[in-house]
Amino acid sequence: MKTIITRFPPSPTGHLHVGGARTALFNWLYARHKKGKFVLRIEDTDAARSTQASVDAIFEALEWLGIDWDEGPYFQSRRYPIYQEYIDKLIQTGHAYYCTCSPERLESMRAKAMANGEKPKYDGTCRDKDLPKPENAVVRFKVPLTGTTVLEDVIKGNIVFQNDELDDFIIARSDGSPTYNFVVVVDDITMQINTIIRGDDHVMNTPKQILLYQALDAPLPVFGHVPMVLGKDRSRLSKRHGATSVTAYRDMGFLPQAVVNYLVRLGWSYGDQEFFTTDDLIEKFSLKNIGRAAGIFDQEKLTALNADHIQATPPETLARLLVPFLEKQGIHAEPGEFLVKIVKTLAQRSKTLEEMALAAIFYFAETITYEEKAARKFLKPAARQPLQFLMDALSAIETFTEENLENAFKSVMEKTGLKLGKIAQPVRVALTGKTASPGIFEITEIIGKEKVIQRLKQAVTYIEQTAEEE
Repeated sequence: MKTIITRFPPSPTGHLHVGGARTALFNWLYARHKKGKFVLRIEDTDAARSTQASVDAIFEALEWLGIDWDEGPYFQSRRYPIYQEYIDKLIQTGHAYYCTCSPERLESMRAKAMANGEKPKYDGTCRDKDLPKPENAVVRFKVPLTGTTVLEDVIKGNIVFQNDELDDFIIARSDGSPTYNFVVVVDDITMQINTIIRGDDHVMNTPKQILLYQALDAPLPVFGHVPMVLGKDRSRLSKRHGATSVTAYRDMGFLPQAVVNYLVRLGWSYGDQEFFTTDDLIEKFSLKNIGRAAGIFDQEKLTALNADHIQATPPETLARLLVPFLEKQGIHAEPGEFLVKIVKTLAQRSKTLEEMALAAIFYFAETITYEEKAARKFLKPAARQPLQFLMDALSAIETFTEENLENAFKSVMEKTGLKLGKIAQPVRVALTGKTASPGIFEITEIIGKEKVIQRLKQAVTYIEQTAEEE
């Protein structure tokens, strides 16, 4: 059985976006599922738009997603001698020819065809001249004048193209530089790529590429064209639908495994299953389960799925990942036991790491800033005595355990006749500044005796000062 070899060939003209990342994942997962090879190729022949910064950004995004490659990265800009060899081969076998038609003549030809209601295409003026290599000539591929070219697509089914609808397309420009459709085929032949999964915006390129394979007497790869990723309004995905670059989601606090899970599910399914680990995807991925309908990108669904992945991730891992997000909030934290305890209280309540970092700020604060509404509702004169009683009870505790803390709160309930909620809410505001937080015993234990008593004192002082002002 032949080894499956897939590839991902991004152009380094910007960041890796959602659609490109999904294409990379489909190829990578299929190669991994089949125990084949995945090749990375950088299509940088557009020298004006290609940048090293974009190359680095693509590598960074792929590595964050966990996409590794077995061969490459190959750079098209370094392969020009190979392309020239194949151009010469096509000319020698009569499948390509030099064309000296001027831009003015070509424009006149197109205008005349359009005026006659015909498809504007090259009329074959130089096709049979058998010109020797002249200066500043382009090289055209000789497309069959009759018959059909059939794309056997494993996703879309067979698509038939009439050869007389195609024109003799250029494979080398007048400056000698090769064109996209030609170099892609040469690369795929020389890299032994036998399975090509790509966006369906490439469908119209495929008949030209098939004809090149045939002219070079090379076996055709398996083609599978996947539908585009659209926004919720079913228009082409853009920034208005959310961040479109992969690393933007990393910076917003999404987990790579959640982004992988979500992107693969945009157009691929496995029964009703929604949640997948990367290992699950490698085990279950197949081309037959790629659908024909466009994938609809919904950031809310991605966020919900990210919350599921946060809950499924070990707290120790989350603590390590959380550190840079805390740094952004001006908090220096080590991924040790203290941070792991914090993460355990927040993982069930956080949809992103950024949200978790914001929710964790109160654990590290030197002084607490109260939300105005929370303070007005719960830090009232009636709360002063219960808070004072609690400070006394907590001061007597040597070790902050959940059991000891519960007993301390019970003693305040007995002294005041108040139920736990009436005591816990003012304490919650005193410790966090907010009305919502993880469990009161959990956060009290983690914050620690010294800081808890300090914050309770701050709350009592606030209540007394507010009462005087009134």
